[in-house]
Amino acid sequence: MKYKNIVLSGIVLVTCLVFFTAMPAFAADLTEAQVEEAVASQGKEAVTGNIFIWFLCAIAFLKVSQKIDSFMASLGINVGNTGGNMMAELLIAGRGLTGAFHGYRGGGGYRRASSPGSAAVGGSFLSGGLAGAVGRQVQREAVNAATHYSEGASVGNMLYQSSLKKGGDFANNVISNIAHGNYGQVGSIKGEDAAKAYASYMGIDASAPDAATYSNMEIGGGRMTGVENSNGASREFALYSAEQYAAPTHGSFETVQSVDGAAWYKQYAQDTVEKTPYDAGNGKVAYNESIVQKLPPAPQRKDKM
Repeated sequence: MKYKNIVLSGIVLVTCLVFFTAMPAFAADLTEAQVEEAVASQGKEAVTGNIFIWFLCAIAFLKVSQKIDSFMASLGINVGNTGGNMMAELLIAGRGLTGAFHGYRGGGGYRRASSPGSAAVGGSFLSGGLAGAVGRQVQREAVNAATHYSEGASVGNMLYQSSLKKGGDFANNVISNIAHGNYGQVGSIKGEDAAKAYASYMGIDASAPDAATYSNMEIGGGRMTGVENSNGASREFALYSAEQYAAPTHGSFETVQSVDGAAWYKQYAQDTVEKTPYDAGNGKVAYNESIVQKLPPAPQRKDKM
């Protein structure tokens, strides 16, 4: 009887996995035009009903996974935790699907960037299946929270803050989307949150005894700027995305990489002669000269060349 239960549980698990993983493969081939055609021919309510069926299948998969985890744990096998509260799972998945479906506005346009998250995180409706739709919505919520577009609690914000503390991939993906995003649509990360985001995105161990600290940070629009404080000295610096900017032609620079492999041109403030005019008398103007540190002019954007 014991072995029979194991075999039955295994069959159920394999069936659920095949069914669940088949949905993203099916949806990956779905184009925007096909979705628009489906909405036009079947109506928004019918398409929403199809999504609701996917949603129920996902919840069923989670519940079956929980049962199998419990059974395997009773056999002494270490398993992951797939969740516990059915209502919480419904709310999280439902909120993600609602936000994803609201991205479609009809009228010939598939999705408009109504928030920084929508502008930063692309992807067509249902691309990647149910998991893809919910995942993109969570990332959009995280971008909205990181840019302070939204201040309320959200699943995306909670995941972002938790991942940021550990320098996790989820937080770094969100930071990358903002760092490379359109400044006018996506905005930027500023203040203390930006300092933490910069350290995480550049792979800097902020807990090291001799680690530099950062202030007056801003990340967005293909640039990262701020002040680096190290060994009692402070220097302004700027990083420019090599994908979006040409190499600097003024002053020295170095090429560095962020954790996602993107290349950045990094420049520090450099000694510059500053002239301050004053009245020397007899209608003449003279200048006081001093050496100050200033950032070189920003390099040219590639889309402006």
